[in-house]
Amino acid sequence: MRKLSPTFIYFFGALGGLLFGYDTGVISGALLFIKKESWQVSSWAWMEGWITAAVLMGAVIGAVVIGPMSDRFGRKRLLLLSAVIFFVGALGSGLSNSAELLIISRVILGMAVGSASALVPTYLSELSPAKIRGGVSTMFQLMIMTGILLAYISNYALKGVSGNWHWMLGLATVPAALLFIGGLFLPESPRFLVRHDNEAGAREILGMINDDPNSIEAEISDIQLMAKEEKQGGLQELFGQMSRPVLIMAIGLAIFQQVMGCNTVLYFAPSIFVAVGFGTSAALLAHIGIGIFNVIVTYIAMRVMDKVNRRWMLNFGAWGMGISLVLMSVGMILAENAHIGFGKYLAVIALTVYIAFFSATWGPVM
Repeated sequence: MRKLSPTFIYFFGALGGLLFGYDTGVISGALLFIKKESWQVSSWAWMEGWITAAVLMGAVIGAVVIGPMSDRFGRKRLLLLSAVIFFVGALGSGLSNSAELLIISRVILGMAVGSASALVPTYLSELSPAKIRGGVSTMFQLMIMTGILLAYISNYALKGVSGNWHWMLGLATVPAALLFIGGLFLPESPRFLVRHDNEAGAREILGMINDDPNSIEAEISDIQLMAKEEKQGGLQELFGQMSRPVLIMAIGLAIFQQVMGCNTVLYFAPSIFVAVGFGTSAALLAHIGIGIFNVIVTYIAMRVMDKVNRRWMLNFGAWGMGISLVLMSVGMILAENAHIGFGKYLAVIALTVYIAFFSATWGPVM
């Protein structure tokens, strides 16, 4: 097998995160221009909700089916399939000429988003040595934030172009094509190979990313042990007395991560800026500043992930996000109802701080 740089493997493996981030972030700015279309809809607020939520509906489907399929067909093949779905969904979104077609295209796009959110962290963790596994897995979150930043930049750069929102959504085809091309050269997951009786192939791949023979042997033994335990386990063990507390904790953390407001802020930040008194151009430009700040914060979190108590990070982040949301709400009330100029700046600052807390704690830790 051809020798590949670990950096190459990790970068293209995490590129699905960039697509995840771009397709998440781009709609926030595109909505400001989509609502100017002359489509016959009963309520634009209702339609905006459907257009935004379409990706999440597709993501549910993608996240549910990707696990069993990747265990059967391999992480690499499913990564390539996700790239194809990303490309088709992005192309359909960019070429849409009706709300219905846009929603359908974004559901398809969401299937790739859901697949990437479940598949990429697993793939990266299975390819990285234990000592850097936390940081490498967090690279996925860094790529998400980088993708969101690129979306913000494209929203601002294309705001004056004819057919602006079409280009904003369609540009996601470029990283999707890069992911597919790079994915052709990526190795299969060592865990998948061991589970399918290809231990020699797994050793060869582990040798690409780890120069220590003892670490390679320890990793092979760990994979074999886990594979043996998985064959013996089932739903009864999953919901058993020993596993139940961990299962409840894991599900609870995942739910709290999503209901803490991160999606609302990421999808509707420019709309919030416009609502409190900023112009469209200023809202999109401010969004870029927030995106840059988020990438920096996420990078710092990636560097310290394996050195800081993660329970402390979650508690610290929860308090920070809660206080930020309260301040943002106060700022919006002051700006929209009391017409106090300071309110809009308070809302923007609080929103920025909120995203920073999320990007540094709950985003990468989860």
